[in-house]
Amino acid sequence: MTDTITLSRLALYAHHGVHAEEARLGQRFYVSLTCSLDLKPAGQADDYRQTVCYASLAKLVHEIGTTRRFHTIEGLAEAIAAGALERSPRITSVAVRVEKPEAPVPFILDGVSVEIRRSRDG
Repeated sequence: MTDTITLSRLALYAHHGVHAEEARLGQRFYVSLTCSLDLKPAGQADDYRQTVCYASLAKLVHEIGTTRRFHTIEGLAEAIAAGALERSPRITSVAVRVEKPEAPVPFILDGVSVEIRRSRDG
């Protein structure tokens, strides 16, 4: 499948991380997701009902990212991928990237991120 819908760098303020300070203070995270699906029917018919609602995807990311607490950004990414596949049967696979720009590491860097890819067929 070569068709995709991408949400780029949705900003979340959340309390994920292994350290007590991260849980207490919180920090900014950025989540991007790229969903693979067949967009030809929606494009040919110009029919919103034959695609996936971007706002619903953004709401899903925001809900998972702000109402649940994860010790790892890997856990956050897994939950978002599972939620996207569960709620949107048109999506055949999803890539989720979670960026943590203020990761507590003792070196100067722009941040850390994980990216996972999950598909309906396992």
